[in-house]
Amino acid sequence: MIQNEMKTMSHDDFSHMLNRIDNMIHEHIIPLEPLLLNQQWPELFTQLNQLRTKIKAQRLWAPNLPASIGGMDLNTKQLAQIAEVSGQSPLGHYCFGCQAPDAGNAELLHMYANDFIQSNFLLPLVDGQIRSCFAMTEPHTAGSNPTLLDTRAELVDGHWVINGRKWFTTAADGSNFTIVMAVTDPEAHRHQRASMIIVPLDNPGYRNLRNIPVMGHSGSGYFSHSEIEFTDCKVPANHLIGKRGHGFKMAQQRLGPGRIQHCMRWIGIAKRCFKLMCQHVQKRQITPTSTLADQAVIQSKIAESFAAMNASRALVMETAQIVDEQGFDAAKHHISMIKFECANMLQLVVDNALQSMGALGMTDDSIVAFFYREERAARIYDGPDEVHKISLAKSLLKSMESNH
Repeated sequence: MIQNEMKTMSHDDFSHMLNRIDNMIHEHIIPLEPLLLNQQWPELFTQLNQLRTKIKAQRLWAPNLPASIGGMDLNTKQLAQIAEVSGQSPLGHYCFGCQAPDAGNAELLHMYANDFIQSNFLLPLVDGQIRSCFAMTEPHTAGSNPTLLDTRAELVDGHWVINGRKWFTTAADGSNFTIVMAVTDPEAHRHQRASMIIVPLDNPGYRNLRNIPVMGHSGSGYFSHSEIEFTDCKVPANHLIGKRGHGFKMAQQRLGPGRIQHCMRWIGIAKRCFKLMCQHVQKRQITPTSTLADQAVIQSKIAESFAAMNASRALVMETAQIVDEQGFDAAKHHISMIKFECANMLQLVVDNALQSMGALGMTDDSIVAFFYREERAARIYDGPDEVHKISLAKSLLKSMESNH
């Protein structure tokens, strides 16, 4: 979401659009989930591409981007609600062209890339012709402290020469390019050492080593996380995004909007699991005259799940409103709060659903197990819970000291 370019759609028009998206999710997207759960990749991607074409024709494509590059000109609060509705299915964001990491990459390129990069990478990405990935996390350095990154990029004879290894590079399998975060100025201040560079993935210096198994599932294509390697990988100097040494600054600006979208997507997931849990316990007979829904322990899980979802949603919507009215800097504390609050809410609700569904919840006969294994990482990626809590506490304490 590119804040200063967004306009506000009328309440009635937006409500109508949100209903159209919800109908598309339930009528066309959720029915494709068995292909995902049974790993029928070729048929799944064929069906998804057909749906993406239909969604473009209905002008529901790329809601996170400004209309000037093919998006929909929505504000943060509206985008949050779309993330919630489309998040009900793991296929939702992909079908509407607003999936991570492509969404964040497109916003980044729109704001900072030169004309060459925008013409050759941004425009086909926004149109859905190609996919991208974001290479930052390394297997041998702490992801919680990105200043420790040691992938290097040296400018030699008009080319960046990149060496290093990354992992959990989401959707690298089948992507056309990556944005790699690499150290270009090792002697600079620790937050000015790194830069972002575009690398086309047909480059001979690039290798996709493997799709990393996540709780036993390696995935494929967009639904995968790769370990990748750069070995004397050369790209022209004009593949630099923004200014040299501004990698961390741009990464932070990329993460702010993304965290709001992630949190609302998690709320959409939680609502889906909550509904499946309630449907299951109401029909699961445990005696000739009672169902699981009659048990106090199940009723307790339903109540705590419902309360957690609504509390998280209220906090995220408040955050989105602050962003729309005052900007991201004013919402800094809120963005830290929603990251760990919503991630923990999601874990609670998905686990309650799985537990209430018993053996069925452990299988891929239901979407719950998929959410359980894929979204446990919500408490780790984009900064682990502990880092956000510590950062928030330090900032709050510092502000209280200055008020004395």
